Amino acid sequence: MASVAEIRWSAMKRAARHSCPQCGRGELFQSYARLRGSCEHCGLRFRREQGAQTGSMYLSAAITQLFACALIFLVWFGTDWGLGASLAVGLPLVAVFCVLFLPYSQALWTAIEYSTDAANREAWVQPRNGRDA
Repeated sequence: MASVAEIRWSAMKRAARHSCPQCGRGELFQSYARLRGSCEHCGLRFRREQGAQTGSMYLSAAITQLFACALIFLVWFGTDWGLGASLAVGLPLVAVFCVLFLPYSQALWTAIEYSTDAANREAWVQPRNGRDA
């Protein structure tokens, strides 16, 4: 049995590749930011219940806000732009970042949920038919 740290680390690496946190072979998404119901290889259910991805929404909002703060800091100290130019550049950049980060947020949240529940040995995360990789 793998340690909790090993489970979390492998789940996070797999999430970064947008693959199943359990087996690493199945794809998490059926299209852009549209999470599959389950893994086609190991059968792990990604969406177990209504609202299971609510945490990804909060994660996405928090990371986007950190990005916006970093951008404000860079513009404030790195340029001599006025308010209009700063907003004209900053707002579209933050909006694009938010859209681009969304699938990573969903994948990361799926991995967090999986690794937490695997550490607690919950039944839904147990390997199916010995196909755990």
